[in-house]
Amino acid sequence: MTDLADRLSLPRYPRSARYDVRWTIENQMGPHALWLLEWLAPALGLADLPPGARVLDLGCGRAMTSVFLAREYGVQVTAADLWVKPDENAARLAEAGVSDRVLPVYAEAHDLPFGEASFDAIVSIDAYQYFGTDDLYLPSLTRLLKPGGRIGVVVPALREEIDGVEPPEHLKPHWEPAFWCFHSAAWWRRHWTRGGAVTVEAADWLEDGWREWLLWAEVCAEESSSEFMRGLARDSVELLRADGGRTLGFVRVVGRRP
Repeated sequence: MTDLADRLSLPRYPRSARYDVRWTIENQMGPHALWLLEWLAPALGLADLPPGARVLDLGCGRAMTSVFLAREYGVQVTAADLWVKPDENAARLAEAGVSDRVLPVYAEAHDLPFGEASFDAIVSIDAYQYFGTDDLYLPSLTRLLKPGGRIGVVVPALREEIDGVEPPEHLKPHWEPAFWCFHSAAWWRRHWTRGGAVTVEAADWLEDGWREWLLWAEVCAEESSSEFMRGLARDSVELLRADGGRTLGFVRVVGRRP
């Protein structure tokens, strides 16, 4: 396990490196969520939030990011997800010792049971692309932010928008219809700017993010105890090796409610 921890200990993610490797592997649902959240954190200003600030973790999955938010930044987290039951996340949160700082809830992104101006910040890691491309969605979500509050997301993305209706030739054997929700940093900046719901403060590409995605997928394909998750990881390995960084990676987007 020490060798595995060393393999996954990347210099730009020092906080994530402190977390148990087996825990992250067994609770992953895609790309390394803690790495992506740690990349988002400075642009979102998480370290500047006061202790006890309220943060919505939207599409939290198995709540790894919620644990990270509570431990690393001392905030109160609402961990919202549609696919993972709150009682399952509650057990994980208790084991992680953050039950007093994280509330797991069942919620669909278009029907969030929270009042206006409930949160100081909203975070979404590897989830927003599935519901946030709708032109009308962001204004409905940012009403949950306090004035001046920030929303920050990290999404799988494209270096450049794809012309036409066909994926790049080298990706056709691996392409899935859901990948059409992947967009470029420029697309996301325009998408968030023209709605007027936020002032966009960042929309940028993670350099070498595809390499980190590939590294993580290779590890999960080898080490996950779930055959289903190993299969998904193997699919990602094939996709990313075929692409070689030409098309796919990650984008972070941060906006502030006026």
